[in-house]
Amino acid sequence: MTETHGDEPKKTPLYDAHIRAGARMIDFGGWIMPVYYRGIVEEHKKVRQDAGLFDLCHMGEVKVSGSRALEFLQKITTNDVSTLVVGQAQYTLLCYPDGGIVDDILVCKTEDGYYLILNASNAAKDTEWLRSHAEDGVEIRDESSETALLAIQGPDSAAFLAQLTEVDLDKIYYYQFTSGCVADVDCLISRTGYTGEDGFELFFDHAHAEKLWDALLCVGSKYGIEPIGLGARDTLRLEMGYSLYGNELDSKTNPLEVGLGWIVSKTKGDFVGKDSIEQVRKEGISRRLTGFKLLERGVPRTGFQIEKDGEVVGAVTSGSLSPTLGIGIGMCFVPSELAKPGNQFHVVIRGKKILAESVRPPFVEAKARKAK
Repeated sequence: MTETHGDEPKKTPLYDAHIRAGARMIDFGGWIMPVYYRGIVEEHKKVRQDAGLFDLCHMGEVKVSGSRALEFLQKITTNDVSTLVVGQAQYTLLCYPDGGIVDDILVCKTEDGYYLILNASNAAKDTEWLRSHAEDGVEIRDESSETALLAIQGPDSAAFLAQLTEVDLDKIYYYQFTSGCVADVDCLISRTGYTGEDGFELFFDHAHAEKLWDALLCVGSKYGIEPIGLGARDTLRLEMGYSLYGNELDSKTNPLEVGLGWIVSKTKGDFVGKDSIEQVRKEGISRRLTGFKLLERGVPRTGFQIEKDGEVVGAVTSGSLSPTLGIGIGMCFVPSELAKPGNQFHVVIRGKKILAESVRPPFVEAKARKAK
């Protein structure tokens, strides 16, 4: 992984490739990343209609192994890791004792332990959090600096990737993974993503990043595969109602408030944050995350106020003009009663109150390939 000195933003191994492709680069979570190449709307539609290629080399990867690895992960994450079989991934949370969220992560069960996928901006913090709770019999190895991650997302992903690998992709379902070669590069091939579309994420040695990136784009040209920036990744995840750390999730957010109770186990025993989460469950949730759509023209943005009957009751956590629907959509925290679908409130956009209606995401149909 390409690094920089001091507090300067880091660069992924594909930085030069992005510059050659004319990408608009920005500082994202301490990394210089492409926000778009042709344009956010065009790239968004490319993924929904065909497929696109993402550089996600800024994400964090940590290997957890040892005789007590499972016991450790059961205590440090909210979901039930014991249900995983080799080749299966799980969405889960790391929480503080007060129930606030450290990060939302993926846990993958491998033959010799567990592979954790961490959000880029939280990778260092997460790794330190894991190490601070590890005991004898648990080995934690940060593999972020030696791992590259590319994502192929969109309805043509499987047909396209099949041209570059002998792995039977039909046998990999959503949140499952296997090992195999892609364009002669050894990869962990995971059917996961952050777009709601069918797709794959490829984990491999960072030394091969540019080779694999170029091979994917070369073969993918006949499928209309293009590089996609973080701008479209954000609008794609918003249309699915997927939470983003720093927007919907943070250290002051309880999992139940954001509708993530389904990844908080009620049966596996004690874990960090359990008592606080259960206390909120018993007392009732005063605010909830809801999706909303504008009933008038406008584009909601993060931080815009939410008003009901002239009173400020919340703020937009994520918002945009939906490239698929052509209307303003977003997510926000509001009092629990107001979060019910069909309830109306106003989003204040440049001093003007725009009528909005609470809806339950996703805003568009998910197309990820589910297990039988």
